[in-house]
Amino acid sequence: MNPSQPSQTALTDALVAARRGNRTLDASPWTDTLATGAQAYEVQDAVAAALGWFDGQPVPGTWKSGGGSRTATLTHAPLPPAGVRQSPADFGDLSFNAPGIEAEVALRLGQDVTPAQAAKLDHDNAASLVDAMTVSVEIVDSRWQDLAATPALLRLADSQVHGALLLGEWKPYAAVDWASQRCEAKVGDADTVVREGTHPLADPAWLLPIWLRHLTRHGQTVPAGTVVTTGSWVGILPCRRGDQVTVEFPGIGGVRLSV
Repeated sequence: MNPSQPSQTALTDALVAARRGNRTLDASPWTDTLATGAQAYEVQDAVAAALGWFDGQPVPGTWKSGGGSRTATLTHAPLPPAGVRQSPADFGDLSFNAPGIEAEVALRLGQDVTPAQAAKLDHDNAASLVDAMTVSVEIVDSRWQDLAATPALLRLADSQVHGALLLGEWKPYAAVDWASQRCEAKVGDADTVVREGTHPLADPAWLLPIWLRHLTRHGQTVPAGTVVTTGSWVGILPCRRGDQVTVEFPGIGGVRLSV
């Protein structure tokens, strides 16, 4: 890093101040601060520690993970507990800058996963670790003013632009024909968005080995009950404060929330 460039510590401080002050940042001064994903994750962790999100918990209980395709580098972020709620829920007490809605499926681990176990996982056997699934909705929100122009590493440092998460009723995990799975999402007065088989990884469980190796990379065991939401079937749908949102995955469940 050039000595004239802002440091990771300065970036952490700026993101903490933005969250505490419910305001956004211009990304341009920070563009060259991060060179690697590892540095972005260090900022993630430092912001969470400064805000006291996890109170020293070795592995946070709820995560987001995913990517645009199986050939993309998947990214991960632990989610602050205060923003994780059960359906139906009202998020009117939280502050958002420019929120959007992602319709997803979340998975829950049914057993502890050690670093040694995570190292041996593959995409064919990892789903055996999951005991339950549910419909989830992420409210995506950013501390960056112009998200489209913000580098990917700065988005990752900002908890992969997370705002809040809604979880539905858990049901036992079972094999699903994901290619024909429907998703129906309605935001406010907009038309219902209907998609079929549009998970970016084709199967939400595909990310499990990569996600679990990330969580165990420093030697921690991931406890049973840890939850991951796995990527949007509808992209990001714009929403406004006060909008009523409903999402249904027929055969899995449905949720509703107020932004």
